[in-house]
Amino acid sequence: MVKTNEDKMDNSLTIAKAPRRVRKGYLLLAALSGFFSVALGAFGSHGLKNIVSAELVEIFNVAVTYQFYHTFALIAVALSGHWIASRAIDWAAYCYMAGTALFSGSLYLYVFTGQKWLGPITPMGGGLLMLGWLLFAVAIWRNKAVELD
Repeated sequence: MVKTNEDKMDNSLTIAKAPRRVRKGYLLLAALSGFFSVALGAFGSHGLKNIVSAELVEIFNVAVTYQFYHTFALIAVALSGHWIASRAIDWAAYCYMAGTALFSGSLYLYVFTGQKWLGPITPMGGGLLMLGWLLFAVAIWRNKAVELD
């Protein structure tokens, strides 16, 4: 079989093809993250304001917001695996999960502990979240066609 230039390019990329399937594990983690986003959001709105300053409540709400956004991002990559065969989908999910843990997690910890050393962790998490979006875009871009079956 003769390989085309397109085949050679696909083989040279480090992001390999993956089987087309819905990623059930990612959906489960997204469901749990959604649950905790709602629970933490409710706590931030009703209980936290009696414990910490208004500025810390605002920081806490940023953490909840980003966790919630990336819960939906994780759902999107989990479901898109049915149509897109790319390892970039998995790497995007890993970035969303690690990024959320670092970004939102460091903000949650900062609100409760006041530890300033957590500050540099937050942008690392933000970088992973952005990388997740880029990897998701790469997976979509490299997909030849979306088959609705």
